[in-house]
Amino acid sequence: MQDYPPLVSGSLQLIFKHFSQRAEMLQAFKQVQLLVSEQDVDNYKQIKADLDQLRLTVEKSELWVEKSGVYSSEELGVRLAEEDVVLSPVQEEDNKPQIDSNKGNNYNIVKEILQRLTKLCNQSKKSRVQQQRLLKNMGAHTVVLDLLQIQYEQNDEKMQQIMTLAHTFLQNFCKGNHQNQVLLHKHLNLFLTPGLLEAETMRHIFMNNYQLCNEISDRVVHHYVHCIETHGRHTKYLKFLETIVKSDGKYVKKCQDKVMTELVNAGEDVLVFYNDRSSFQVLKDLMRSERERSDEDGALAYHNTLVELLAACTEGKNVYTELKCNSLLPLDDIVKVVTEENCVPEVKTAYVNFVNHCYVDTEVEMKEIYTSCHIWKLFDNFLVDMATVCNTTIDRNHADPLLEKYVTDAVMGIVKGFFSSPFSVNHSVLQSNQSTFIKLLQSAFRLTNCNWTTSAQKANIESCIKTLADVAKARAIAIPVDLDSQVNHLSLKIHTSTVQRAAKDWRISARSRPRKEPLGGPDYKNIIDKLQGVVSLLEEQFSPLVQAEFSVLVDVLYSPELLFPENARLRCESGIFMSKLIKHTKKLMDKEEKLCVKILQTLREMLDQKECFNESGNELRKILLNRYFGNQKPLSRSELVSGNNSSGSTIMDIDKPCNTMVDIQCLLDCVGASELVIDLIMNTKNDLVFEESILLGVALLRGGNTQTQNSFYSQLSKQKKSEKFFKVFYDRMRLAQQEIRATVSVNMFELGSRKRDEDSDVSSNRFKKGKESGLYLREEMRGQLKEASSVTSKAFCAFRKELDSDLEGQTSEMSGTEEIIEEIQMSPAITIMKPILRYLQLLCENHNSDLQNFLRNQSNKTNYNLVCETLQFLDCICGSTTGGLGLLGLYINESNVDLVLQTLETITEYCQGPCHDNQSCIVKHESNGIDIIIALIINSINPLEKNRLDLVMELKNNASKLLLAIMESRHDSENAEKILYKMRPMELVEVMKEVYAQGLESEEDEDNIGSQITSRDVGHNIYILAHQLARHNKLLQQCLRPSPGKEYDREDALHYYAKHTAQIEIVRHDRTMEQIVFPVPNICEYITEESKMRVFTTTERDDQGSKVNDFFQQFDNLYNEMKWQKKIRKNRVLFWFSSHISLWGSISFYLANLLNFVVATFYPFGDDGDEGTLSSMWNITLWASLGLFTALLPVFPKPWGILFFLVSLILRAIYTMGLAPALFLLGSVNLFNKLVFLASFVGNQGTFTRGYKAVVMDMLFVYHLAYAIICVLGLFVHEFFYSFLLFDLVSREETLLNVIKSVTRNGRSIFLTAVLAIFLVYFFSIIGFLFLKDDFRMEVDPLPLPGHPSQDTCLCERCEDDGMERVCDTLLMCIITVLNQGLRNGGGVGDILRRPSKEEPLFAARVVYDLLFFFVVIIIVLNLIFGVIIDTFADLRSEKQRKEEILKTTCFICGLERDKFDNKTVTFEEHIKSEHNMWHYLYFLVLVKVKDPTEYTGPESYVAQMIAEKNLEWFPRMRAMSLVSNEGDNEQNEMRSLQEKLTNTVTLISQLSSQLAELKEQMTEQRKNKQRMGFLAPQSNHYIPGN
Repeated sequence: MQDYPPLVSGSLQLIFKHFSQRAEMLQAFKQVQLLVSEQDVDNYKQIKADLDQLRLTVEKSELWVEKSGVYSSEELGVRLAEEDVVLSPVQEEDNKPQIDSNKGNNYNIVKEILQRLTKLCNQSKKSRVQQQRLLKNMGAHTVVLDLLQIQYEQNDEKMQQIMTLAHTFLQNFCKGNHQNQVLLHKHLNLFLTPGLLEAETMRHIFMNNYQLCNEISDRVVHHYVHCIETHGRHTKYLKFLETIVKSDGKYVKKCQDKVMTELVNAGEDVLVFYNDRSSFQVLKDLMRSERERSDEDGALAYHNTLVELLAACTEGKNVYTELKCNSLLPLDDIVKVVTEENCVPEVKTAYVNFVNHCYVDTEVEMKEIYTSCHIWKLFDNFLVDMATVCNTTIDRNHADPLLEKYVTDAVMGIVKGFFSSPFSVNHSVLQSNQSTFIKLLQSAFRLTNCNWTTSAQKANIESCIKTLADVAKARAIAIPVDLDSQVNHLSLKIHTSTVQRAAKDWRISARSRPRKEPLGGPDYKNIIDKLQGVVSLLEEQFSPLVQAEFSVLVDVLYSPELLFPENARLRCESGIFMSKLIKHTKKLMDKEEKLCVKILQTLREMLDQKECFNESGNELRKILLNRYFGNQKPLSRSELVSGNNSSGSTIMDIDKPCNTMVDIQCLLDCVGASELVIDLIMNTKNDLVFEESILLGVALLRGGNTQTQNSFYSQLSKQKKSEKFFKVFYDRMRLAQQEIRATVSVNMFELGSRKRDEDSDVSSNRFKKGKESGLYLREEMRGQLKEASSVTSKAFCAFRKELDSDLEGQTSEMSGTEEIIEEIQMSPAITIMKPILRYLQLLCENHNSDLQNFLRNQSNKTNYNLVCETLQFLDCICGSTTGGLGLLGLYINESNVDLVLQTLETITEYCQGPCHDNQSCIVKHESNGIDIIIALIINSINPLEKNRLDLVMELKNNASKLLLAIMESRHDSENAEKILYKMRPMELVEVMKEVYAQGLESEEDEDNIGSQITSRDVGHNIYILAHQLARHNKLLQQCLRPSPGKEYDREDALHYYAKHTAQIEIVRHDRTMEQIVFPVPNICEYITEESKMRVFTTTERDDQGSKVNDFFQQFDNLYNEMKWQKKIRKNRVLFWFSSHISLWGSISFYLANLLNFVVATFYPFGDDGDEGTLSSMWNITLWASLGLFTALLPVFPKPWGILFFLVSLILRAIYTMGLAPALFLLGSVNLFNKLVFLASFVGNQGTFTRGYKAVVMDMLFVYHLAYAIICVLGLFVHEFFYSFLLFDLVSREETLLNVIKSVTRNGRSIFLTAVLAIFLVYFFSIIGFLFLKDDFRMEVDPLPLPGHPSQDTCLCERCEDDGMERVCDTLLMCIITVLNQGLRNGGGVGDILRRPSKEEPLFAARVVYDLLFFFVVIIIVLNLIFGVIIDTFADLRSEKQRKEEILKTTCFICGLERDKFDNKTVTFEEHIKSEHNMWHYLYFLVLVKVKDPTEYTGPESYVAQMIAEKNLEWFPRMRAMSLVSNEGDNEQNEMRSLQEKLTNTVTLISQLSSQLAELKEQMTEQRKNKQRMGFLAPQSNHYIPGN
């Protein structure tokens, strides 16, 4: 928390050191070197003694190095006696080194020591590496470096010899050893002197070390160019420059540019060319002089080395250096030198290689060499040299090895490169020089008969002949018949010789295999292998401990407040510590890069997902957490963000859970992490810091964190940092493209031969069929033999390397015969592009439109369009700049395919959303970006496709997504038409079918089951792309329609993809409609037809007449059902039962009917005593019917045949077994069937997976469970319980359900009306009880009393003699009587009362009473109840009819009726099937739910956001694109006609304007002429009168 930067840096270094103890120990173990043999021990002792002696001698150099005015011999002896000699740390007292008092002896001692040390490094490769490592570990290089710093007199020859030996040791010390080269590179300033020894040592330091060469500073290059200017033209200076421009087989473009710039700036002092007439004579004299040819540091050698350096600067396709060299050394001067009679082979080799790299194998076409005659003059000279070397085949005494090497290497190389160049040669020029071409082929063939050529030279000659023969075939050049046959014979001979050479090399290798040690001797290799095994095991055990230790460091830095007491925590809380740490990191960018990198890695680790440690790692974590945090519970990351404190006694793991990653990103962003990333990217010069900054930015943005995106955007836009920030990325992309052009090279011979093979297919009618087939067979055999020999030889070489690494160089000749494309490891400038592109992708993640537009246009003074630059990078890495769109496989390989994939993903993210400006920017860019993307889809990518089909499928998948993104949400056809313009529609369909076939093959292969992207999915994306393009191309539209007349196997892909592709229409915020085509998720196939029918028929309309709301509410249940159905598919038995649930239900219903029929017919059982007895006629009839229906079972339709068979079987069983056993059997079968039905129901619905409450609330499940209980009661309690099973008919028939609903739907009205009726009955009962009690007399039929059989005795005391009974003596009896009798009689209660006489005083009251009851209760109240029921039933019937009418005539989604589509291009049936298919909308909802949000397209993101907001406005209501387009067609036609008229008018106006301008000019000329005439006319008139 201090503000003093050195103190903070030291503290951070200490804490990193503290938490990396196990990592350092592991690194120390890796540095252990065993001395396994006696020779190693002796060498160690000798080296130790020599270094001790040398170290002491160097330290006391002032005592023995001769200088003017120093000690004499006597004084030296006295001084040595007085000096206490310092011992070496490893030297014992009794054997301490001494300095000889004789100066000359000290010189000799140092020379002998250096010679011994140098000799150790001059052994075989295996021993050299071990000795170099031993010398490095013992610090030999530091002693020798101290020796080089000793001051001595310039005329001290002995000391100069020592310095020469010291430099020789250092050169051998770092030879082929990158680690030692890096050690010496740290002392670079020591060698930056004009000395030639230092220059040679510098050359060895950088030799074949690409990383050091790529990081070389301008100061070093300038130093050696300046040395040439000031200290003479020495070849060693140029050789150093030549070393750094090409390292380890790769061309360092950065160094090429630096060297070329310095050479050009130096001018004539360095660039010595003999171009003019006088200087050319000097060159001729130099070439004639044998002394100059033998002088390695002479003028001729300097000139040759300079030309070789320029050739190396142009090697690997570098436009900048190519143009510079063209101006420095023109082609005519080169021809002049090479064709000179006295030109020596060394000069010819340098110049011809320069022509090859500067004029032929170039990035851009050098038209001069293809159109002029210069190259043909060189070819004529080549013919002379080729004839010369062929004539020396017999007489080897006069052979010139340099000339032979020149012919077989340089000449063959330029001939092959010239004729296989992608720019090719002009056909007319080739025809005019046809004789020279044939002579070249003849001379090259003569070289194959020379017996002095090596295997590599033969391979060069044969490849050159192959190139010339292919050119002759493609250009129809007439070759002599004998020469043609010889060339064909040679091609066959090459196949056999390749195998023979490989076999010969294998035999040589087998003979040279090192012999094993004798039995019982020490197995040194085994000992070293055991040590490596121990180190590997230790690394395996320590790796989780190192990770656990580092994770604790991350937690400590994340929650530092927990390290302090509670009262001291306030200073660290609220992110203050993290803020200070980030601010301090900015200061470390220049001075302490390593510490800066460690901090960035720690911050990135905080954002990584939770790592799983093994038991030892978790145990170490617990120990360390307990040590630093004690018994308190540390805050989790999420709690820290939210500010919730918690404590406890348990030690908790504070690894971040996945759901808190966004919180941690936001926290780091708040404390300045995003600002740190921006500052480091803009200002750092260290590549490692830059890379870690990019990776930290990726971690901050992972998942599309909107807050972090806005933070980056705010800082870049508002704080005006964008120009410098984007310039860094722009420069990096430019540099990467330059590196790709320089390093990612392709075998141009292979490229040219492939092109000619394609051309030969077109012109194949010129050759005979048999000859064609023979050539094709030979080509195929040649490729197979080369591949087999290459793989086998590599495997054998690997085996030999394990045995003994001393055997080097023996396979070089064999490798020269292999013409394969080398996959060069990408340089750091290219590899850094992957995290850069990932960072740019995440800036635009989730379709951030602000940043999408910002990457294209920053509105600064200098604008950097990263969108176009990314497309240009894709164009470059795929090699389209060479014109080889069909040869992507030569550029895309396993090493760079991930970078290509990331580039495609980044460009896709630029476009999605949609961002129309970026889409247009990509389509209209002048590069071949669109062509490359199309080629990735259509073309095959071999050989990658043969080895890694999954990577190729991923490429095609990303490329198809990118094209879809370019066309996403566009209402115009501009982009689609441009894409269609650059592809053939049939190719797209064929590729889709091919990919589908590959998907079928991969499904059979078990190894590809777990792959993320299947070939079938890739084909699906290509199909969707074709579907989108088909809107703008009728031919493609026809190709996508499966042809019914063709074989289904051929059209299987189209059938499959058409079935699994859906389309919907959505409404955007601006109310525009958009069509979406998408693949149906696989889980959607698990939805059952019953569920579909249920949703279709039961979904209710809302107040606005739309079913969308109810349909959307059912989505979760439908999705859960899909998941459950997918789950039960794994249980085949349960799935089979569940899929036949309707069958089990039908069986239950029929069995219930049968059971009740038997009970109703025969109950009670056993009363008649004739069970099981039938007459003979009925017995025969039943047996005959059973046999008949059994025989007719296969004939009848399946349901009816089974029904008749079962009925006859059951009747036969009843009369055979008896009623009771048969009824018990049927009941058991019914119970078992109902249990099966319940299992099927649960299997379909997943009832028990939804919890106890869901089970209880599921009324359908409760109903079926009650049904099963009734079956049990009927089986074990009483048969009458079976009668309840008949109520199942109500649930099975919708008509009966409507009958029940007619009562239950308005049940409240009916119930209240019934209550009113009861109130009225109660009222009338009271009146009757009070006034008409005597009238309530009813006739009864009494039962006899028990024990009195006579009927005269009545059970009731109120019975009268005439059989009448009083029924209103109590109010309760009165109420019951009125309620019972009054409501059941048609006339009301008056029908059962006593008929009164008119003479009775209450006669009128009685009439009123009867009439009121009749009118009020019987007529009004009861009819009210009946009317409600009848009206409800009528409503239900009309509602059912209306629903059926709506289902038939109204769109489920938009609600448009059938008549809206009358006389339209789209019928109503097509509309509900294709445009607004309700299940397609369900499938799209499922797609949005199952898809990764970071993979959403623009429309999918929009719909997902609307779903999260529960906003259904994206559903089209009362709208359809087909209707809108039809209505808009007329408007568009009118617009087109108006636009055409306007265009014609503009053209006419422009023509008229031009005519008016011409007329104006003419009028002006006429006016001027008239004015001239006017000036002359007055003079003449004035003169005439004078005459």
